[in-house]
Amino acid sequence: MVKITNAKFITSAASKSQFITSEKPIIAVSGKSNVGKSSFINALAGQKKLARVSQDPGRTRLINYFDFGSFILADLPGYGYAKVSKAEKAKWAQLLDDFFNEGGVKHVISLCDVRHEPTEDDRLMVNFLYARLIPFNIVATKADKLSRAQQDKALTVIAAAFKCGRGDIIVTSSQTGQGLDKVLEELEKVIQPE
Repeated sequence: MVKITNAKFITSAASKSQFITSEKPIIAVSGKSNVGKSSFINALAGQKKLARVSQDPGRTRLINYFDFGSFILADLPGYGYAKVSKAEKAKWAQLLDDFFNEGGVKHVISLCDVRHEPTEDDRLMVNFLYARLIPFNIVATKADKLSRAQQDKALTVIAAAFKCGRGDIIVTSSQTGQGLDKVLEELEKVIQPE
């Protein structure tokens, strides 16, 4: 399994001219605003403050790159945040489009909140990844907020929304560490394919 010992921030990109290229695989983390992207990244890194956690959704407006040792992690701006101007939303959409066209992404971790049925934006993102044939994992966050029975019920709803099997979804908690080992196992397959 991938061992992450010393993850560190590299740089932020506001436009495609600032995208980084790397010999290492680039793995992106996507999800709607407030899905727990920063907490997920910090938990994966085993650090508290690598990615800035904010109570205000829509804080990540750039693509933030982190060196995770055997791969580069790209933290994408959260989508679906209502309190952002149309112009700002259009800018983010363009940045994401450029990133998927030219950012050299090898794999995507698509986050959704286990407590809620996936939004239209969540479904658009996953359908986009299917359409572009970009390999990805669906990771449901915030599992510590639900009992095991509730998680089980939620999995059925999420799988139906994304038209996938329940086994295709990894349920995680940044608080308890639940599911993070499974995420690392999946990343291992990306970094060191058979």
